[in-house]
Amino acid sequence: MTLIPKPLDLPDRTVLALPADIDLVNAEALFAHVMSAVHARAGRLRVLVLDMSENRFMDSQGVRLIDDVRRRVGPRVRVRVVAAPGSVAARVLELTGLRRDVPVYDNLTEALASCG
Repeated sequence: MTLIPKPLDLPDRTVLALPADIDLVNAEALFAHVMSAVHARAGRLRVLVLDMSENRFMDSQGVRLIDDVRRRVGPRVRVRVVAAPGSVAARVLELTGLRRDVPVYDNLTEALASCG
């Protein structure tokens, strides 16, 4: 079972640390967890940061997870991703082209600063 940390809720932002591995085994549960955090902040959430700093493995299910979240939250919530440069997550997001649709930052400080 994948351990999922509790969301860090800031006034208009939520930060969710995603696990070290994202694949077919846990992607569906992760999506449900992310959407639950979004719904818990309905009307007050402006930015959702998915922190993949600790990610070591991600297959197409991780890409699908991020894209599904982005589509589901709609334009009212901006999605940001944190992925260390050169990491598996950063490379996968680059290769799949998802970086064009979801901004990716090197660290959490940059991601939060970009939110204005």
